[in-house]
Amino acid sequence: MQRKLKEYLIISAKGLAMGAADVVPGVSGGTIAFISGIYEELIETINNLDIGFFSVWKKEGLKISWRKYNLSFLVALFLGIAISILSLSKLIKWLLHNEPLLLWAFFFGLVLASIVYIGKQITAWKPKVVISIILAALFAYFITIAEPLASPDSSWYLLFCGFIAIIAMILPGVSGAFILLILGAYQTFIDILNQLREGITQLDFNLLWQAISKIMIIAIGAIVGLKLFSKVLNWMFKHHKNTTLAILTGFMIGSLNKLWPWKEILSWRTNSEGLKVPFIDKSILPTHYEGDPKIIWVFCFIAIGFLLILILERLSVKKVN
Repeated sequence: MQRKLKEYLIISAKGLAMGAADVVPGVSGGTIAFISGIYEELIETINNLDIGFFSVWKKEGLKISWRKYNLSFLVALFLGIAISILSLSKLIKWLLHNEPLLLWAFFFGLVLASIVYIGKQITAWKPKVVISIILAALFAYFITIAEPLASPDSSWYLLFCGFIAIIAMILPGVSGAFILLILGAYQTFIDILNQLREGITQLDFNLLWQAISKIMIIAIGAIVGLKLFSKVLNWMFKHHKNTTLAILTGFMIGSLNKLWPWKEILSWRTNSEGLKVPFIDKSILPTHYEGDPKIIWVFCFIAIGFLLILILERLSVKKVN
């Protein structure tokens, strides 16, 4: 598909919006792609991309193969996504360390509204749909209270997280950052992005290589997950839509425990930067929180997160109409 420079700049701008969404748990990059009208092209381009690219390159040249596989579209889009993610990672890290209550409150509101948004799309409330919601909610809840199987800094765990989180690029309504939160690897991913940004800006090649090596591990998991799950998830959505939506809704309900702002830290771990960060925690009432619970501010930020999803939903409805 031939496009002008202005059109590619617009695609990059949409990538900026998708990147911002991917950093924030509860908002899906796939949802932004759907709202902005590039979802179908994105899925089709990703599904068509395979090693056949190199065969076409060898036979017909790079220009033909590049155009055939619509790579200009992908490059423009992912450039916008990358710029957005790297720009926001520093802000997210600062908020995690300085205003965790307000940040988690905002995330809680986002996911709470996402539950309503996805649940409303269920058209037939049959017994199997209700059972799917209950089972998925219980499963997600027990994941949030389980002790992590490994440090989020370990290579195999990063590979696994990349493999799972990629579904956010496939299915509107599912947030990759949200899944990373459930897996306990969200802060680790933010730290890696900051490491990459600092390595580039400070020309620290040791720091840059550490970040790139971790990103490569995550990318391998993501690529494998993308190729395996894209067709499966699309098939489930087309043939078992209500059950799929029910599972997604239940998963989000059960995971609200992970996003509850008021936590008691039970144990700590040392991250790759040598800093102590929370490892195991549990949700508590604001009255039991050590320090200022900021109850009014927390509920304000929950409301802000909730309203943001409602605005996105309105935009989506207008786009469809």
